[in-house]
Amino acid sequence: MGSLSPPELPVIDISKENLKPGTSSWLSTCKDVMYALEEYGCFVAVYDKVPLTLHNDLFSTLKDLFDLPLETKRKNVSDLPYYGYVGNQPFIPSLYEGMGIDNAITLEETEDFADTMWPGGNDHFCKTVLSYSTLVSELEQMVVRMVFESYGVYQHHDSHKDSTTYLFRMMKYRGPEKNEANVGGDAHTDKSFITVLHQNHVSGLQVKSKDGQWMGFKPSPSSFIVMAGDALLGWSNDRINAPFHRVVMSESEPRYSVGLFSFIKGIIKVPEKLIDEKNPLRFKPFENFGLLRYFFTEEGRGKESTIKAYCGV
Repeated sequence: MGSLSPPELPVIDISKENLKPGTSSWLSTCKDVMYALEEYGCFVAVYDKVPLTLHNDLFSTLKDLFDLPLETKRKNVSDLPYYGYVGNQPFIPSLYEGMGIDNAITLEETEDFADTMWPGGNDHFCKTVLSYSTLVSELEQMVVRMVFESYGVYQHHDSHKDSTTYLFRMMKYRGPEKNEANVGGDAHTDKSFITVLHQNHVSGLQVKSKDGQWMGFKPSPSSFIVMAGDALLGWSNDRINAPFHRVVMSESEPRYSVGLFSFIKGIIKVPEKLIDEKNPLRFKPFENFGLLRYFFTEEGRGKESTIKAYCGV
């Protein structure tokens, strides 16, 4: 008997023209999305709302951004961990550099970032990032609506949306040099509610299945990884999986990727409808940014499940 082929990430078409709430297409897509999030913690969304020209502009401008001097990139600072520049420092894989824009779907924050990186700003960068992050936030909001509707808690949807803020993270993974480790990102789960990842043509992302197998991903301009974070796992009372994932570089060409991370302001509580005899309450009310900060403590880094250690019952 031949060996079993490794599992693959579910692929779901989110670009259907008739994908509107209440339609049969919407309901069938909801079922696919929920199955993917509960079993895999993520899926590949085929999403054509981001034009190819915008995709190309984004990754072209990322190259210009990461070609800036290190002292300039280090001016990207934040009070929140992982929100500013990360790279060229101990305990961080040497192949990785990353920068972030808080609240990136606002022109003010994008311009503030550009003014820090370039003398006199960079209008092209601002227009590109703002257009891109706005379109991708619509994908995130569609998935959130599907989750809330599927669990029968849509009455909480508007307040959740009003409490959502977005981190736009830009990342570069260079190819390993001779005798250098090829790990670009250590295995971890995200601390966001939902993460939407997109990248150039260079492979490297791997997602861990529930049975411990690492699943690869072949990128394309219309493919976006929609991934559940620990905050969504907690909110869903452990129904949705937040998968471990990592980046392993096997190519010499740099891998550029971006992530739109949704975080929730205020206190997150498990909806009462998701608590019953079969599914007793597993998480106390928690604060999303508190969870993020806890992960970056010595204690938090040592826990297999950040969310369970932080606020598990």
